[in-house]
Amino acid sequence: MSAPAPEFVHRFVPATRPGMPPLLLLHGTGGTEEDLLPLAERLLPGAAMLSPRGKVLENGMPRFFRRLAEGVFDLDDLRQRTHELADFVIESRRTYDLGDVPPVAVGFSNGANIAAAMLLLRPVTLGGALLLRPMVPLEPDPLPTLDGVPVQVNAGLVDPIVTSVQSEDLADLLRRAGARVSLEWIRGGHGLTPADVEVGTRFLSDQTGSK
Repeated sequence: MSAPAPEFVHRFVPATRPGMPPLLLLHGTGGTEEDLLPLAERLLPGAAMLSPRGKVLENGMPRFFRRLAEGVFDLDDLRQRTHELADFVIESRRTYDLGDVPPVAVGFSNGANIAAAMLLLRPVTLGGALLLRPMVPLEPDPLPTLDGVPVQVNAGLVDPIVTSVQSEDLADLLRRAGARVSLEWIRGGHGLTPADVEVGTRFLSDQTGSK
């Protein structure tokens, strides 16, 4: 008998338009399952939205996995939490009858990092990803085969947390795994800007054929 899928505090918003892929919303450090709902409504109106809250607490702030210091990740915990989240996504697709199209992740900061980890460790879980201010979470050996999965990476030109090298390294890593990656440099820091909405909307519209 298989183990039950892990539980996450989460919000689910059903689709109101047909033909839209579901969006998996992954907040940043200190966020909740509510944080990215308004953003997602602007990025792809009418899409179903699944938004879990990270289970790890850092000084009371929710995260999706532990870190040892700024930019230094607990890789064992990252791997465990990535598989746990992927299992939750798969079970949620059945629970909410989301069909055969895997969700597209929209992740910010810590959420973008675990979305990238899902692409690298559980590649069939996601149909694509919009990664906002991510860095390289880990480098599996061997790399997965991502078979042209579309990925948009939005990096801040003056981000005090994620360096330009880290952004470029992640884009290169995902390309080597076979993903179809676009890296966009946003005039800003670690916080989101209107340009992120513009680029993200264009990316998601390209995946769905909607305008």
